[in-house]
Amino acid sequence: QVQLAESGGGSVQAGGSLRLSCTASGYTGGSACMAWFRQAPGKEREGVAAIDTRSGVTYYADSVKGRFTISQDNAKNTVYLQMNSLKPEDTAMYYCAARSYCGTYLWYRESAYNWGQGTQVTVSS
Repeated sequence: QVQLAESGGGSVQAGGSLRLSCTASGYTGGSACMAWFRQAPGKEREGVAAIDTRSGVTYYADSVKGRFTISQDNAKNTVYLQMNSLKPEDTAMYYCAARSYCGTYLWYRESAYNWGQGTQVTVSS
């Protein structure tokens, strides 16, 4: 089973930037799709972005398009989430997730993902 370790969270003012990292270890063979989800207090967890690590195809939630960028370093088994122009509504616990498939209309569905422990992002106004 794959283990996922997130880092890079913190506190920032609105308009600022943060970069999250997620490093996979253990059995990574079934982790072709790497994704970031987030959960704000009192809200359901939602998909933020995903990347197919074989093809490089990326997927984004409408709320972050143009502001967030997901990328990968296959040599390091690491996926990044560069977050720019952060807004207070981006405040949430951010989770890295991995599974064997992405899919345009599937990547944001939570089933079959392995999860990291999460890293907190707080954006103040």
